[in-house]
Amino acid sequence: MEFLYGIGILVAVIIVFLVIYAATCIRIVSQAKAYVLERFGKHHRTWNAGFHLKAPFIDRVVQVVNLREQVLDFKPQAVITKDNVKMGVDSAVFFQITDPYAFTYGIQNPFLAIENLTSTALRNIFGEMELDESLTSRDLINTKLRAVLDEATDPWGIKVNRVELKSIVPPNNIQEAMEKQMRAERERRAVLLEAEGEKASAVLRAEGLKKSRVLEAEADKEARILQAEAEKEAQIRRAEGEAEAILKVQDATAEGLRLLNAANPTKEVLTIKSLEALAQVADGQATKLIIPSELQSLASMTAAFTETMNSVKEN
Repeated sequence: MEFLYGIGILVAVIIVFLVIYAATCIRIVSQAKAYVLERFGKHHRTWNAGFHLKAPFIDRVVQVVNLREQVLDFKPQAVITKDNVKMGVDSAVFFQITDPYAFTYGIQNPFLAIENLTSTALRNIFGEMELDESLTSRDLINTKLRAVLDEATDPWGIKVNRVELKSIVPPNNIQEAMEKQMRAERERRAVLLEAEGEKASAVLRAEGLKKSRVLEAEADKEARILQAEAEKEAQIRRAEGEAEAILKVQDATAEGLRLLNAANPTKEVLTIKSLEALAQVADGQATKLIIPSELQSLASMTAAFTETMNSVKEN
């Protein structure tokens, strides 16, 4: 009985061990990962995301591959430019594994290979450029480096998506020279901007003075025009007033003659009026007055004028 009891315990232990081992043969592959499986030391298959069952004792998972995009941040690499300037370049490579089989069996240490390849490619690219060109051609360097790495890593099942130069550090003396150059350039730009500002200010002042003079000339011209128009209007009004005064004087004279004619004056009255007219003439500034010797003739002329006026009225 004891022997049978011992055999039962051994069988139970074996069964528990087999169950546990069988449980370990069940694998669930998560998203963005891949398992590379070998059978008897030879590649058998690649498991993608999902449920999988491994054959016990004969299958073995040799590589778990991360299919997401990854980044390798390398230590600064020493490079020498075409004009023999030594610099430190810090770079980062963004890549993605596209073929788990090639990644597992293509190269022993792919990350170390990418680092060494990046260092070599950087030295070659910077060796073809001078210092100034290398400092201003980051995009060109990134493009060239990516093309080199992508072509070299393709047989390893790796796709290089992009390469970025994080920093380019020239020697201290070069940095000091560059800082001096930048300060001189900033000072030159400041002087240039100040000169341009003064020039623009002078131009604006000249334009403002010109406009002011033009406005003053226009205002003076307009004032002269208005003054001329006022003088013209005053002359017209004076002329109209003088003409009106002359007309009134003529009307008064005509009215006086009419009244005189209506009164049928005698020759003696006409003679007296003639003498009054001569007296008015003599009332001026003249120092001498010549009186006709025959006032009778003057009276006769006045009588003739009166008769003429009467005949005009009768007609």
